Amino acid sequence: MGDQEEGFAFYCFLKILLLQWKKSTNRTGKDEKVMKLEQLEKLLQDMSLEEKVGQMVQIPANMLTEGGLLTGPTDTMEMSEETTRLVGSILGKTGAEELHNIQKEFVENHPHHIPLLLMYDVINGMETIFPIPLAQGCTFSPELVERAAHAAAKEATATGLHVTFSPMLDLVRDARWGRVMESTGEDPWLNAELGRAMVRGYQGSSKVQGELLDLAKEGNIAGCVKHFAGYGAPLGGREYENVELSERTFREDYLPAYQAAIEEGCVMVMTSFNTLNRIPSSGNQWLMRKVLREEMGFDGVLISDYSAVDEMIRHGIAEDSREAAKLAILAGVDMDMVSNAYVKYLAELVRDGEVEERLVDEAVWRILKLKNDLGLFENPYKDGAKEKEEILFLCPEHRGLAREMAAKSFVLLKNDEILPLEQENAGTIALIGPYADSTEMFGAWSFPKRPEQGVTIKQGMEVRYGSVKVCRGCFMQDEDKQTKFGVKEKYTTEELETLLAEAEKLAGKSETVVLCLGEHREYTGEGASRTEIGLPKHQLELLKRVQAVNKNVVTVVFSGRPLVLTEVVELSRAVLLVWMPGTEGGSAIADVLSGAVLPEGKLSMTLPRCVGQVPVFYNKFRTGRPNEEGTTVGYIHGYIDESIYPLYPFGYGLTYTTFGYSKVSVSQEIMKKTETIAAKATVTNTGTREAVETVQMYLTDVKGSVVRPVKMLRGFKKVALKPGESRKVTFTITEDMLKFYDSNMVYTSEPGEFEVYIGPDSDTKNKAVFRLV
Repeated sequence: MGDQEEGFAFYCFLKILLLQWKKSTNRTGKDEKVMKLEQLEKLLQDMSLEEKVGQMVQIPANMLTEGGLLTGPTDTMEMSEETTRLVGSILGKTGAEELHNIQKEFVENHPHHIPLLLMYDVINGMETIFPIPLAQGCTFSPELVERAAHAAAKEATATGLHVTFSPMLDLVRDARWGRVMESTGEDPWLNAELGRAMVRGYQGSSKVQGELLDLAKEGNIAGCVKHFAGYGAPLGGREYENVELSERTFREDYLPAYQAAIEEGCVMVMTSFNTLNRIPSSGNQWLMRKVLREEMGFDGVLISDYSAVDEMIRHGIAEDSREAAKLAILAGVDMDMVSNAYVKYLAELVRDGEVEERLVDEAVWRILKLKNDLGLFENPYKDGAKEKEEILFLCPEHRGLAREMAAKSFVLLKNDEILPLEQENAGTIALIGPYADSTEMFGAWSFPKRPEQGVTIKQGMEVRYGSVKVCRGCFMQDEDKQTKFGVKEKYTTEELETLLAEAEKLAGKSETVVLCLGEHREYTGEGASRTEIGLPKHQLELLKRVQAVNKNVVTVVFSGRPLVLTEVVELSRAVLLVWMPGTEGGSAIADVLSGAVLPEGKLSMTLPRCVGQVPVFYNKFRTGRPNEEGTTVGYIHGYIDESIYPLYPFGYGLTYTTFGYSKVSVSQEIMKKTETIAAKATVTNTGTREAVETVQMYLTDVKGSVVRPVKMLRGFKKVALKPGESRKVTFTITEDMLKFYDSNMVYTSEPGEFEVYIGPDSDTKNKAVFRLV
């Protein structure tokens, strides 16, 4: 709590306040630890309408102090000093000492001494940065994702935070959209499993497993599911664009991951910017009150996204902020993030009889209860302390975990008998490219205060191979391009040519070239949609010129989205996709290139051949004129100038050995709805190295009352096998896995034939058949 005397004095002040609240109930002992519900009720009754509305308002931290992260427009709020002292939460500030001072001053000046909720975008790490969520999806490892989330939670709470705006569980299928990097991918089943894991990691508990939620426990932070709902399907991949989804697609594909996190016990949900059924989410009563509250059973705090309530004016369904406030409260939005709607007009709407005060009371009750569950009435600072920051930030345990996760998230796309570059016979290695000696390997939603603490590829390779020759080769960006914040690299044609010539010279006298290419970290994230999703043209020129003088090119690709890598794959003997790997990226890359760690990542999002294929995803629907492999003419599904098949499918990923699969078998060919079926296949390591294979199980509903997807992931298991070793892998198929929304919009299973596939990726043809009766 910082200075001991000051902290003890403030603790005594709070204790006296609690004892005053307890006079009417005459409670003592353990009741002093956490405020009980009846005391919260009395607090709510004692609050003025303006105080209640204040709890429902979130402001950026820079309205209370200097500095702070801004993740949206900077000129949206108009507030007096008096109303600022009544707000319920702030966002965008870290630092235990500064947050301690903000909280202390705020609580002392608040009429009822109610502490602030302190929130931040801890997406994939606080100071120790883990791979971006899209890369985490490629691990296919809920256990690893949970561990990383808990490490992030410990660092976040040490810096004084109470809530993280994560997990983002938007299903994503369009690589042009910049925020695909925040999702775990294109599959509802995988997203749900990893979403559950993140909630457990952040909050330290699981309703599904019957554990008691204890957010007040040291190291636990409140999670916030976002963005509800359907935000990952913007038209054209354009940021802040509208969404057009049928209710069947919405419920069957987009809702499951949100539902899973809510079932796991996530205590907050954030509304999305987009419209659904042509109504913005923050004013959508059907979506928030019927679907989220009634059907999905969510009873926590619902917060808008940044300025989303006021943005209903520009959407054209609210005339002004007053009407926007009314629409949002009627829809059940508890907290208005950075807009003028609630703070200026909600109390007025209540006094004018246009909004029932009970709606305000319901919202404030949920907010107060969350603060109570976090233990903030007992200790407004929770775990925040400079001493804890110094211990936890970039600690060996967290760095080790970041290194492990990074290595397991890398996807080996191609390997023409060149990897691994084993240390004893690697020969001379040239390390070339704009990412060769850069620490900028963390995603767009990462905000480390000490980015220089990241490990570069050069540093990682030097540990493995000793001295390595390094050349930048070209610039990160094309000179006619800029990031979402307008950042441009400025250079002359002569400067670029000098770098390219240096790279050619180094490549020509080396045995192997490790070429480190990729998009700028600010080419992805919020506000970073793109129509071109390939590598910068100068990087491709570098690849061509290096490959012309040295055919032994291993290309390491950095990205925050699936890129078009068709030409890169053609010109490289090996391609390793490392996404944005985080703090320990350089060490992990060296681990994998050297063979000290074998790659095992599997694509959580399909890689297109060209941008014209986008959106492209594996679980598409069948068509009446299918494009069968080998078909070249006729009126068929697809394009006349490009294949309909992606460059690499969902679930794909190589390692440094090979695996064989036996034919799939099922325990019975007829399944009743009350029964289960076991589907089995034997997996054999047919190569020369011990490695891990992610075995995937897919189902196909051969005929339904509505058209069904080509395949649906319904299970995955990791198996570690030594050379020559075999293992039988068994999946249990339940009726729930076969359910869908039928032609009458009833969620059910239908009798008929099903195919079960077991293989290394979504393109597997290895199947058996059973019938549901």
